[in-house]
Amino acid sequence: MKASLRPYLPADAPLLAAIFQESIEVLAEDDYDPDQRAAWAAAGDDVAKFAKRLAGGLTIVVLADGGPVGFASLAGADKLDLLYVHPDYAGQGLGGMLADALEKLAGARGATHLISDASDNAVPFFEKRGYVAQSRNTVMTGDEWLANTTMRKPLVAHGDKP
Repeated sequence: MKASLRPYLPADAPLLAAIFQESIEVLAEDDYDPDQRAAWAAAGDDVAKFAKRLAGGLTIVVLADGGPVGFASLAGADKLDLLYVHPDYAGQGLGGMLADALEKLAGARGATHLISDASDNAVPFFEKRGYVAQSRNTVMTGDEWLANTTMRKPLVAHGDKP
């Protein structure tokens, strides 16, 4: 499968909101109950609000098979805020492609590390990428409590050797 990256465009918002919701429903099924997943996925119900969140950060989109199949967003200088891949494309390296790009962009902007509040199903992905758990969190989303883990990865400064 050939994949490429491009910047987020406002017209992407409805499709990316659907990818966000489908990813939560399918990929987080083993870690969160139906009510928790529904509360989490509800953040994509208001497409205008979701679009504002995507536009408020540095958001990139991964394309495969003729269209967007995932996205990731950097909030501020050092927070990997969102990283979602459609379930049909999960496990094919696209999440890694998105994370690589955001890590490089953050480093180029002077960030010394990245943090992410990883869902339970995403912790192994981040661990494989060199992120280390910093704290366990419980957050209220809608009427549901969801657990996640704040993870941190040091970035190699431009010109430094890993």
